[in-house]
Amino acid sequence: MEGKNKTRNRPGGVFKVGAIALAFLITGYQAALFITRAAVTTIVANHDHPDTVYIYAPAPAADSAGHVPDAPETTPGAAVRISSGHSEAAIETVRRHARRKVESFRFDPNTVSVEDLMRLGFSEKQAQSIDNYRKKGGRFRRKGDFAKSYVVSDSVYERLAPYIDIPLIDINKADSAAFDTLPGIGGWFASKMVEYRGRLHGYSCPEQLMEIYNFDEARYEGLKDLITCSPAAPYPLWSAPADSIREHPHVQKWQTARAIVLYRENNPRENWTVDGLLKAGIITEEQASGLRRCRLE
Repeated sequence: MEGKNKTRNRPGGVFKVGAIALAFLITGYQAALFITRAAVTTIVANHDHPDTVYIYAPAPAADSAGHVPDAPETTPGAAVRISSGHSEAAIETVRRHARRKVESFRFDPNTVSVEDLMRLGFSEKQAQSIDNYRKKGGRFRRKGDFAKSYVVSDSVYERLAPYIDIPLIDINKADSAAFDTLPGIGGWFASKMVEYRGRLHGYSCPEQLMEIYNFDEARYEGLKDLITCSPAAPYPLWSAPADSIREHPHVQKWQTARAIVLYRENNPRENWTVDGLLKAGIITEEQASGLRRCRLE
């Protein structure tokens, strides 16, 4: 009977030993964690106040000619105080754990470097996440797009929003690759935007994009806040020859181009207007509407 009781008590003893071992393990882990944190804190604290070493600087010896070289940095025979160096491990520890000074400055989230993102307050991991998004083809078209990034908290975005500077796309200077980044614009529309610009000799206003086939108002509304239109050179309607005028998208026909040249030859300069061409029956109201949007000379 006594042997049976001893057998029953064994699991309790094993449990006690395991509990004590676990307690020692937890205590040891916490102690190691405390020591590690203390070491990191010390390394970081010493980074700006490094240890110093005092070196005795003997008086410089005279050379063979009897001249004593100047020693402006030290006084002969004095102890010189210099900062000691730090190991690579210590420098890496400081880089990872030191509290960085958070800055705020104007930046384009599509081009800002990882280093500058860290200056803006992002951790290295967060900055790399933003950079990886861009490398995979992601683009921030508007300020709000940057706020949607999962590494950008509401408080960080609120602080940085006034400094976000995403350049507008100039429709008179952009290439098809730049147009392709606009919402609702694929490769086909991007190439047409470049082609139509050439036919117009430059856009006179952004609304002329809607003159492109299938470029409707809804598509334009989706990108109008992302574009700008620098001044283009005026189209020389009142001086170009007929074979050039016929290439203009609001003329197109040879007969119309030739009629414009004849109109110029037979009317005084003050009558050379789009309304004058319309009144003379040379162009239609639709053509006149398109030409009015153009800068002409």
